[in-house]
Amino acid sequence: MSSIAYFAEITPEPLLRRIVLWSGVTFALMGCLIILSLPVAVWLRLAGCGLWAVMTGRELRQLRRAWRVCRRLRFDADGDVELLEADGQWHAARLEAGSLLLQKAGWMRLQSRHGGRHGELLRGDVRSSPDWRRLQVIWRHVGA
Repeated sequence: MSSIAYFAEITPEPLLRRIVLWSGVTFALMGCLIILSLPVAVWLRLAGCGLWAVMTGRELRQLRRAWRVCRRLRFDADGDVELLEADGQWHAARLEAGSLLLQKAGWMRLQSRHGGRHGELLRGDVRSSPDWRRLQVIWRHVGA
């Protein structure tokens, strides 16, 4: 197979997206509880908790917005990444530092063409998914 046509298309799983979203909500609440237990003035604890809630809420909204747009991910042999967006068109994206691919799972940090950053938790099996197997090969080849 020519390296020009060698790519992997992965469809993110809604269940994994829900797991990421609800774990984010859980950790946001835990962060608020930790801030509220700090030995500082009450107004500082409330302000800190409010600021934490705004920041984490913004991150979670950004994730949901990106997930509504992104339908599939395509990883090309040369390391380029494209997202199939809701408009049915493939658009270039950038793979960011902190992305990780293991044998059966991966965490991809992406920046879309709009500048928004988000993460995708992916899962696959090299035995049953040719695209997951190709993604493993591309990942090792590019050295991401």
